[in-house]
Amino acid sequence: MSDPVRIIEMGPRDGLQNEKTPVSVEARIAFIEALVGAGLHTVEVGAFVSPKAIPQMASSDAVLRGVAPMTNAEFHVLVPNEKGYDAARVAGARVVSVFAAASEGFSRANINCTVAESIERFRPVLARARADGVKVRGYISCVLGCPFDGDIKPKAVAGLASTLWELGCYEISLGDTIGVGTPAKAKEMLRAVAANIPAAKLAMHFHDTYGQALANLYAGLEEGVRVIDAAAGGLGGCPYAPGATGNVATEDVVYMLEGMGVKTGVDMEKLLAATNAMSGMLGKPPVSRVASALNAKKKRASS
Repeated sequence: MSDPVRIIEMGPRDGLQNEKTPVSVEARIAFIEALVGAGLHTVEVGAFVSPKAIPQMASSDAVLRGVAPMTNAEFHVLVPNEKGYDAARVAGARVVSVFAAASEGFSRANINCTVAESIERFRPVLARARADGVKVRGYISCVLGCPFDGDIKPKAVAGLASTLWELGCYEISLGDTIGVGTPAKAKEMLRAVAANIPAAKLAMHFHDTYGQALANLYAGLEEGVRVIDAAAGGLGGCPYAPGATGNVATEDVVYMLEGMGVKTGVDMEKLLAATNAMSGMLGKPPVSRVASALNAKKKRASS
């Protein structure tokens, strides 16, 4: 349990794409730079998707180019198909992510196709990325529950994860998109996936709708998973799950891990400053319990 844990920062993409308030390119770049400065050296910075579908991710090419000079970080971008891949490559992407859902209902609602059809869409992306020397990360949504199909069988998640792995994804991120999972279910799912893919090649992407994300992450750590997706301030949500909150807050993850003696390399003060700056732009306080507690502590100390 004391082995190092790598945190993938999702706030600039998975977080902001679900926030109603649009954020300028300049502000997104500043946010990313602040996160890297806090010690988060792997950041997903945008998505090459239709701006009509997700206006919050418009100009992701400008964001990627804006942060490119930073040599101490790895920047990821989401691509849904070959068109998105082409645009990402023109902007200089070196790591891209593709996504599929473990449930047919969510796949149809989110990207208007079946799970099998979604795989066919990005199969050529993986082939081209391999030829181009570009790394590809694979996401699976709704691994612990779906707003349309209900419970998801671990076998379905394991099968889809194996497909992504065999197609060439270097890492598989398993997403509890609507945050309904509990530790026992998380363990069962992770064990099913790890039967065919090394735990070292898996990541946990757990949202915190029912307040179970940290408990589920701890259960996953017990299973040997050492990569965690998190969003500064708990940014985001899910448009298809009423009441769904964003990804687990990076501050909360760092606090838990450091309290366990696991080094994250993240400077909490700098992370909090980045979170507060973005929360101010969005006009709302951070969802993170740790950020809220530290902000209250600072306010008391200064009064």
